[in-house]
Amino acid sequence: MEELKNEIKKVIIESLELEDVKPEDIVDSEPIFGEGLGLDSIDALELGVALKKKFGIKFSSDNAENRKHFASVNALAEYINSTKNEAK
Repeated sequence: MEELKNEIKKVIIESLELEDVKPEDIVDSEPIFGEGLGLDSIDALELGVALKKKFGIKFSSDNAENRKHFASVNALAEYINSTKNEAK
């Protein structure tokens, strides 16, 4: 799971061009949006597209579900992991 979390962090940094942020700067349990990394809804769209390309996952049109999945790196890792397990 740690490897997956590091991959997610790399996708966040690369897709959003966060030049001054390193993977180790992102705390797995901290919010990605708002007070965490300070990302906004436009960043969420870009990140969603990048995660879809990298991991082949889809996000629902239900905003509440997406908020839950994008809450933190931990939440994204759990969602990606569960999606991969469902596909098996």
